[in-house]
Amino acid sequence: MMRRISFAAMGVVVAFGLAACSGGGAGSSDETAGTGSGDAGDTLVGVAMPTETSERWIADGKAVKEGLEKAGYQVDLQYAADDIPTQQQQIDQMITKGADLLIVASIDGTALANQLQAAADQNIPVIAYDRLIRDTENVDFYVTFDNFNVGVQQATSLLVGLGIKNEDESDGTATGPFNIELFAGSLDDNNAHFFFKGAMSVLQPYIDNGTLVVKSGQTDIEQVATLRWLQETAQKRMEDLLTSTYGDGSKLDGVLSPYDGISRGIITALQNAGYGPGLDAGLPVVTGQDAEIASVKLINDGVQFSTIFKDTRKLAEQSVVAAQAYLAGDEPEANDTESYDNGVKVVPSYLLKSDIVYASNIQALLIDSGYWTEEQVASGQA
Repeated sequence: MMRRISFAAMGVVVAFGLAACSGGGAGSSDETAGTGSGDAGDTLVGVAMPTETSERWIADGKAVKEGLEKAGYQVDLQYAADDIPTQQQQIDQMITKGADLLIVASIDGTALANQLQAAADQNIPVIAYDRLIRDTENVDFYVTFDNFNVGVQQATSLLVGLGIKNEDESDGTATGPFNIELFAGSLDDNNAHFFFKGAMSVLQPYIDNGTLVVKSGQTDIEQVATLRWLQETAQKRMEDLLTSTYGDGSKLDGVLSPYDGISRGIITALQNAGYGPGLDAGLPVVTGQDAEIASVKLINDGVQFSTIFKDTRKLAEQSVVAAQAYLAGDEPEANDTESYDNGVKVVPSYLLKSDIVYASNIQALLIDSGYWTEEQVASGQA
């Protein structure tokens, strides 16, 4: 585990969350919400995470588990190796074992209808964790970041890297035209669509006026998506783009990347093609997301340009607050009841804020906050 996440103040956070709850809001009613009685130690919470191949999800799983245990609950934490049938089976087993509440970060947000129906049949509340679960009425609450704004921040950081904007988001001096390429996440992850829409809301005007040129012509999310967010898939697509679109000697200036693993695949392809080794030597500007330690080192070293910091400690805290509310027979507080329509219902949500990380603010955002240490940033290992 890359870092020790502290929940010393969890009792205060939970107390505040309960005090702020509204009895008339969305979610499960008192008659259908969890156990609501007995000792917390007798209450089992199932936590389903998608994969252990990403340090981000390892951190999330451990943070949620520690927070729930700090609140006194038993926890069944499972990782599904990015395999949909495995996650379905794990959730089925959690229900069979008597889980009183489920926290689910789905692999495919459309693939859990049967499991969630089984949960609803036993009055088990379901909290979607960072990835919206779609096409079912049986999801009670959603904790996540403002994902549209994450996309806005990714696109903004690309403009900063190209010199069109400054880090304070004032206008820069560069006018282009700049050749860019677009990458998106996995189409079965609802967040990928929010990220891409947010990014394109910023980039499209610059594409329309010719400041930015997507030389490949691939601008639809279906064309630029990366199945399962895999680094190897992104690297292969970048290699293909360099061969098919930039073999005429034209230069690629920037790449919109939605996730640090994808970013590292893109950078590897670019370096292998003779770009780089770093930004000072001509490597295109590459964005990212999740502030993974390997990419934070690359940013610090002048290789990757930016990432988006989503403090998953806060996301874990909020999931525990929501769980505590349901298990007490109450409802968690939502700060968004309009944005996240899963195809059947608008899911009440709690949205958290994110930050753009540049080399200039690694110290302030990541080290001073205790998310990473100076040694971890220097080594690229956690």
